[in-house]
Amino acid sequence: MATAKGNIDKTQRQRTLVDRGITAFNHLRYTALERFQLRLARGRHGARYLDDNQRQRPLISVYIPTYNRAHLLRARSIPTVLAQTYSNFELIISGDCCTDDTASVVGSFKDNRIRFINLPYRKRRYPETAENHWLAGPVVAANQALRHCRGDWIARLDDDDLWMPNHLEKLVHLALNGKYEFVSAKAEFERFGRREVLDPPGARDPYYTRSPSIPGLYSPPIGPTQTWLYRSYLKFFRYNINCWRKSWNRVNDIDLSLRMFNAGVSMGFLPEVTALIIPRPGDETVGIDAYKARPEEHLSHYQFMR
Repeated sequence: MATAKGNIDKTQRQRTLVDRGITAFNHLRYTALERFQLRLARGRHGARYLDDNQRQRPLISVYIPTYNRAHLLRARSIPTVLAQTYSNFELIISGDCCTDDTASVVGSFKDNRIRFINLPYRKRRYPETAENHWLAGPVVAANQALRHCRGDWIARLDDDDLWMPNHLEKLVHLALNGKYEFVSAKAEFERFGRREVLDPPGARDPYYTRSPSIPGLYSPPIGPTQTWLYRSYLKFFRYNINCWRKSWNRVNDIDLSLRMFNAGVSMGFLPEVTALIIPRPGDETVGIDAYKARPEEHLSHYQFMR
């Protein structure tokens, strides 16, 4: 997400006519279709989110896209979900054709709330660069996970990140009381041994729009993807595998959250830290900077099947 890992300037790569054409087509398609889909989804499912029974302890679908990082699932992401004060969740580990011991690691937790699904192939989806792996790498596994979510609400966590124990409790409370469709929060980031908490930009902030702010317009802050919680009828919003082709807002989760906002999804924000984003073993920082620091290792790890 933007506040976690930074936006990417278009000057870092030369866009082709194909890039521009696909980006323009997708923009038109998403703008027209997703607004209609949102209205339809609200009409079909919106009323049940106002039901008192549903508001008590709704089921949350937590999903983690991953690729051959069983050690991080074991040490970080799965334990941090299981340690939540809110216990009515299912946890979907979505493998991007994992070939390590991810399946056995997931099974070792012996918790029937956890499911592992694994794609059968990992074909080339974009030009193989360290930057592209960061921009679009989780897209296919994340979209697979969304198809398997059965809960009333959806939350995402990356395989190397951590939640505060009351993360789900606080966000579902905010969402239900505020009648929001989408909520997020702050996160704490560790870079080169120092930790900091950043205030995420608003949806209409120049950080995203590259235009001056207009006072008075609705512009909710959007926290990093590790802090998202949203109604499950929004899962028709899928991650864009072509996000890397754009000139701005190229990160997969930035692309998705801004499309939600532009379609009219109601958003709330919790100005508290609920997630911790720390370097992976061997790294000193997070996000795109970590990929740039060790590009060959990331290219080797994420190599597509031939």
